[in-house]
Amino acid sequence: MTKNMYMLVWMIVAMGIICACGKRTGDEEIIPPDTEVPDDQGMFTNPLLTRGADPWVTQKDGTYYYTYTQGSRLVLYVTDKISELEKVTPINAWVPPPGEMYSQNIWAPELHEIDGKWYMYFAADNGSNANHRMYVIENKSSSPVRGSWELKGKITVPNDEWAIDGTVLEYREQLYFLWSGSNRGAAPQHIYIAKMTNPWTVEGDRVLLSSPEYEWEKYGGNNVITPGINEGPQILVNSTGKVFVVYSGSSFLSDNYALGLLALKEDGDPMKVEDWTKHRKPVFSMNAESGAFGPGHNGFFKSPDGTEDWIIYHARNLPDGGSTNYRNPRIQKFTWNSDGTPNFGIPVKIGEKINRPSGE
Repeated sequence: MTKNMYMLVWMIVAMGIICACGKRTGDEEIIPPDTEVPDDQGMFTNPLLTRGADPWVTQKDGTYYYTYTQGSRLVLYVTDKISELEKVTPINAWVPPPGEMYSQNIWAPELHEIDGKWYMYFAADNGSNANHRMYVIENKSSSPVRGSWELKGKITVPNDEWAIDGTVLEYREQLYFLWSGSNRGAAPQHIYIAKMTNPWTVEGDRVLLSSPEYEWEKYGGNNVITPGINEGPQILVNSTGKVFVVYSGSSFLSDNYALGLLALKEDGDPMKVEDWTKHRKPVFSMNAESGAFGPGHNGFFKSPDGTEDWIIYHARNLPDGGSTNYRNPRIQKFTWNSDGTPNFGIPVKIGEKINRPSGE
C-alpha cells in the first residue's frame, strides 16, 4: 500500500467514527446514541394567554371555540388544540352598533348550540353598570364562524333587574336560564333560574338558587367582608347524568374569589330550591404557590378523544388585584369523586409543564 493510499484509508475511518458519535451544527448539543430526547410537544404551560377574563370553551366535531370578556365586541378563537390558544388569531363574531343599551361593557359571553342553531349570550350596558342586562344573538349556520349573527334581543328576566353571567341548562326536554342578579349591581348578588320557551325568552317566575351565606362568598376588594357575591353559574353533568352548578363566590377583585358547588338531587326539579344541595366549602380556590390568585369564572370541556374532563378558568398571577394585574385563562384536567362530585384539585402552578389534553 502506498503512503497516499494509507492516509486515505485512515481519513475514511476517522470520518466514520465522527459520524457515528454525533455532530454539532452551530449550538446543537451532541446527543449520545442511548440518550432519550425530551419531547415537549406533548406538554404545555399555563396561563394560555397573558390576559382574558371570564373564559368560555365550546367544542364540536373536534373544533374548540373559545371566547372571553373582550369588552366592546364578541370574539371567537377557533382551534383544534386548546393548549395552543396563543397561536390563534381571534375573529370578530359580532360588533354592537353604538348608542344602544347593549353597546358597552360586554361581559362573560358564552357560545351554545341549541336545536341546530348557534347562540351567544352576553351581558352588556350603555356605559352605566346599573343598566347591565342579558342579551343573545343567533346564527342559523352550521358553524358559528359562518353565516351571520342576528340580535334576538334582551332576555327579560322577572322584575327586569340587573343581570349578568347568563347560561342555559337543557334538562329533560326543557330549557332553563341561569344568571347572577341583584338590585342595580349592588351586593349581594344571587343566582337565579327560570324556564325558557325558546333560547331568547324567559317564562314564568324565577327561583333563587343560591345567595352568599358563607364567609368565603363574601370577600370584596382588599379581601374585606361584604354582603357577598354569587355569580358565573356553569352547568356540569357527570357520566350518570347528575347535574351540578359550579359558580363563583366573592368579588372578582379578591384573591379569595373561588368556585362553589350546587348539586341537583336525582330526578330533581331544577325549579325547586329544596331539590338542590349547596356545598359549604369552595371546591376550587386560591393557591399562592401556584400563582393562582382569585381563580374562578370557569367552563368545562372534553379532551379531543373524549376520555378526559377539563376545566377552564381565570386567575391572576399576583395578589391584590389591580388594573394591570390581569386575569388570564388556564386549563387543567379534573377527576370525579366516588360520590359523583367533581374533584378539581388545586390550581396547577404557572409555568409548570403538564400533558396536553389527550388526543391533541
